[in-house]
Amino acid sequence: MNLKGLSGGLYTPLSPDQIETIHDASLTILESIGITYESGMDAILEMLADAGATIVYDRGRVTFPRELVVEQAARAPEQVILYSRDGKNDLDLKQHHVYLGTGGAAIKILDPESDQVRPSTLNDLYQLGRVADALDNIHFFLRPCIPTDIPQTAYDVNVFYACLKATAKHVMAGVNDEKGFYSVLDLASMVAGGLEKLKTNPFISIITAFAISPLKLCTQSTLIMQECVRNQIPVALSSAPMAGSTSPLTMAGTLAQLHAEQLAGITICQLTNPGAPILYGGIPGMANLRTMGYLGGAIECGMMNAAIHQLAHHIGVPNYNSSGLTDSKIPDAQTGWEKAMTTLLAAMGGSNYVHHAAGMLESMLTVAYEQYVIDDEIIGMCCKVLEGIKVDDEHIALEVIDAVGPGGTFITSDHTVDHMHTEYFRGNNVTDQKGRDEWSKDGSPDARNRACNIVRKILSAKEKSYLDAEIDQAIRRKFDILL
Repeated sequence: MNLKGLSGGLYTPLSPDQIETIHDASLTILESIGITYESGMDAILEMLADAGATIVYDRGRVTFPRELVVEQAARAPEQVILYSRDGKNDLDLKQHHVYLGTGGAAIKILDPESDQVRPSTLNDLYQLGRVADALDNIHFFLRPCIPTDIPQTAYDVNVFYACLKATAKHVMAGVNDEKGFYSVLDLASMVAGGLEKLKTNPFISIITAFAISPLKLCTQSTLIMQECVRNQIPVALSSAPMAGSTSPLTMAGTLAQLHAEQLAGITICQLTNPGAPILYGGIPGMANLRTMGYLGGAIECGMMNAAIHQLAHHIGVPNYNSSGLTDSKIPDAQTGWEKAMTTLLAAMGGSNYVHHAAGMLESMLTVAYEQYVIDDEIIGMCCKVLEGIKVDDEHIALEVIDAVGPGGTFITSDHTVDHMHTEYFRGNNVTDQKGRDEWSKDGSPDARNRACNIVRKILSAKEKSYLDAEIDQAIRRKFDILL
């Protein structure tokens, strides 16, 4: 059952007039209020000034004529394809096509043996990649955790190496600086068989947190963003304001500010390299006003992320956003309802590249192996909703009803056998559908127990490296690979 790349657009929290109102407000923010910036952006400021933006250096402020913003946004491609290496999980990001996968930068993991939280490691990243590779409804692998056991100088290459070794699905992650980006570009080019082949079929992409909300450009991330677009490597323009903290408390105000930040980033990218592949990367969130922490599982996050797709679609740019976050600390009932609601809203909204949808706990601080199995089930169910109900002669089945007749049974019908594996969602076996007696005989396992057993089965299988042995050796000779 192919449950990826299906069309959303079924849930639209913003009306067409509301989209126009927010879009106009965002253009007003850029034109009248502007954005600020960190030091070290002289070349970018010069580029913006040459294009018609106004730089007020003594205030550290850039304002953008709305005509400039609209013109540059129109240059961004409406379709971006993020490739897999085996052709089985290519992501065709356009219109309302929906793909969901992993995400995050967790620094902790629930240890599968001790059930205690500990710092995440490079081996965890690799093993999580193996788990994600085996789960059909996880469509891509965005680096979910930070290896805390390796030096910063070896971070970027080792993260991408571990991901590319573990899975053939599309790999996305951030990098620390421009030097790290070029090391990763070199690594991926070796895997692809050359830089031009990589540019033609990019199986990696980069996240850049270019915006520090509210309305401030981060120098390092913006420079990385420019290097990505110069090299035709797809880049997600991540900005993640928290309503009530780094954006207005109201959802509409947060969306207006976030849309302005995205438009500024898109303008910089398209001035740097017109037509470069980018993802509108708005990730609206909420602040917990009791603790000033992040509320990842709030239903309003699902609503705003669906609205973000509408704003991205309005300007014709595919989007990257978020679902599946939870404020719970373990895989429990709260985790289930928070993840299911936000992922269903993002999928029904039509968001193109939805990260965080699998694995995350504790407001992005923690991941758990078994949570990926549970979330694979949730994602599959959400995508089944997008598939809809097929209505044609074969599925209405008048001839079958006539053949069985009143008082008959359909259980032995050829029609039942023909459709039993395709009509209804068939998950990964983490959902229990047994009778109580059989369930009790199996030890009365709950969903978390069942998910842990599935993880053990995946990780006990013979390892499959997605790196050719000769290329692997060449990579190890060139880089300090620590896995």
